[in-house]
Amino acid sequence: MEAAWDIASVLFQVWLSIVVGLIMLPAMFGVSLGFTDLYIKVLVKTLEWATRRIQRGQNEQPTLPSQSANGIIEKDDGSMEEEIGELRRSHPKSLAGVDFTLCDVFYFWKKGIENIVEDQVTQRFTSEELVSWNLLTRTNNNFCYISVRVTIMWGLGVFIRYCILLPLRITLAAIGLSWLVIGTTLVGFLPNSNVKNSLSDLVHITCYRICARGLSATIRYHNKENRPQKGGICVANHTSPIDIVILANDGCYAMVGQVHGGLMGVIQRSMVRSCPHVWFERSEMKDRTTVANRLKDHIADKTKLPILIFPEGTCINNTSVMMFKKGSFEIGGTIYPVAIKYDPQFGDAFWNSAKYNMVSYILRMMTSWAIVCNVWYLPPMSQQNGEDAVQFANRVKSAIANQGGLVDLSWDGGLKRAKVKESYKEEQQKMYSSMIVGTDCHENSVGPT
Repeated sequence: MEAAWDIASVLFQVWLSIVVGLIMLPAMFGVSLGFTDLYIKVLVKTLEWATRRIQRGQNEQPTLPSQSANGIIEKDDGSMEEEIGELRRSHPKSLAGVDFTLCDVFYFWKKGIENIVEDQVTQRFTSEELVSWNLLTRTNNNFCYISVRVTIMWGLGVFIRYCILLPLRITLAAIGLSWLVIGTTLVGFLPNSNVKNSLSDLVHITCYRICARGLSATIRYHNKENRPQKGGICVANHTSPIDIVILANDGCYAMVGQVHGGLMGVIQRSMVRSCPHVWFERSEMKDRTTVANRLKDHIADKTKLPILIFPEGTCINNTSVMMFKKGSFEIGGTIYPVAIKYDPQFGDAFWNSAKYNMVSYILRMMTSWAIVCNVWYLPPMSQQNGEDAVQFANRVKSAIANQGGLVDLSWDGGLKRAKVKESYKEEQQKMYSSMIVGTDCHENSVGPT
């Protein structure tokens, strides 16, 4: 029995030495020993081999119906007026002196069927479809049994992810969070000074770097000269809770959010002791004036860290950017846009909160191959003369979507859990109504006087 304990003690010491010496200490100093890069290269070669085997197997099997490039169905990109005009031209008898024709109904019927089959909103809250199987999940009907070799490789991957990577990542996450709570609590006892701010930044960025290493994160930062500055507001597209880890791995931010209880509450209370994060009570979150005033007070102090905000208000599956809430753009200050784009080949970073709770999601992240993403810092933007908050938000959103190669959508991400607003329905009605009235006015204007 004593021999077993001795062996277990030796194994634990070796394990802890590897974690501390090869991962934790290099992460604290922002140094990479190259293990993650080598791991990613081996992983890429393995997935390329699996892809070739899958393609070879698919060539030997009956071909399944393929989807269109844009999804399940092909949609027309024309405006309402153009499409209805095309319908009317195909029914010339219906144009004889009337503004409304029965064939107009087919336009709304067609759009309704298209949106029932595949609308632009709900598909943004499901996992991004993979071009080829990544030996993780089977999200495509074409990823079926191919060969014994691929199946063995998948089984080996399960062993590596659950028996090697998962314990390692749990260890690093526990170390990172413990360092955050203990470090920020100790720094919080210091008087306000530049020394305290520097130590707080060191504790925060060290914690996030350890957590990033715990996810085998490979992050490429572009245009670092545009990184958010103190007294500004950093806005980014939102895919996952780990967006914070990705961004804070390269700089410190003041977080904005609701006060929580439990473990999250302990972390929040320790963080705010060393750094002026902006936490709101549940009752305050409903008071827009209180929220705006506290944010204005924060950015007015140019010595405070930039605020990090995700204006979409919910997680999107990293294929598009949805409507930015205007509140972040009403408080003034300089906006620093940031675009984040994950590579789904190595793991699905999207958090589908309707399907997975936080614990399940973290388990999925810790058992994925890796987190690989690109981060682009865009030039700072300010509100222009004559531009309201909504227009400013849309301009920033378009810049982020364009840089990240994402689809720019005007829909509200709140539709994830809410019904369509009546205003959206009324907008379509007004568009059709104005088209009819415009036609009527035009016909009256060309009549005899």
